Amino acid sequence: MSELLRIENLSAGYGEAVVLHDVAFTLGEGQTLALLGRNGTGKTTLINTLAGATRQHGGTIALGGQAALHKLQPHQRAAAGIGWVPQERNIFKSLTVHENLTAVERPGQWNPQRVYEMFPRLAERKTNLGTQLSGGEQQMLAVGRALVLNPKLLLLDEPLEGLAPIIVEELLRAIRRITRDEGLAAIIVEQHPQAILAISDQAVVLDHGTIVHADTAAALRARPEVLDRLLGVAR
Repeated sequence: MSELLRIENLSAGYGEAVVLHDVAFTLGEGQTLALLGRNGTGKTTLINTLAGATRQHGGTIALGGQAALHKLQPHQRAAAGIGWVPQERNIFKSLTVHENLTAVERPGQWNPQRVYEMFPRLAERKTNLGTQLSGGEQQMLAVGRALVLNPKLLLLDEPLEGLAPIIVEELLRAIRRITRDEGLAAIIVEQHPQAILAISDQAVVLDHGTIVHADTAAALRARPEVLDRLLGVAR
């Protein structure tokens, strides 16, 4: 399996505040990484750093042979293959669903029609403004908008947070399809470890901005006592 992402000695944060310390790991093409940890341990900071939204103090990030991804601006990282779904979703609320998708679409296998096939709710609401969508529909649109960039790596920051159980199941099925069936590499931050570990290949646990545990997702999922010790929640 070819290597897609390599992070070495990464330190980053906000302004002079350093949140991440000497983070290092690799991810293969088509693999999914579950990024776990208690609240405030640096998970979102790591996702934001990969997207170019923090201040990097040291280390390197390489994506698909791009040896200096860490030197690129956020829009250049998107062009290089980063698809980012932040916690805030950041959809264009004054645009329709369809305009949100076509405004950022890049050539490739993912296009608005494929997004509509995966999320029929969005197809039914393609002329609705972003402000007219429920929270779950906004999250689907945020995922769809990242997909039509046709990225090499999808970054999902707590995609299930605050959503109704029926929407959670719908999004989990979509994420499973995107990663497992379509083979798109992803890094997923989530507070529901068992749900995400079930569809991931690798797992990394952060604490105080440092990796404290790394293993296959299957091995970590099979040891709830380790999950409980690291996260304070085994289920």
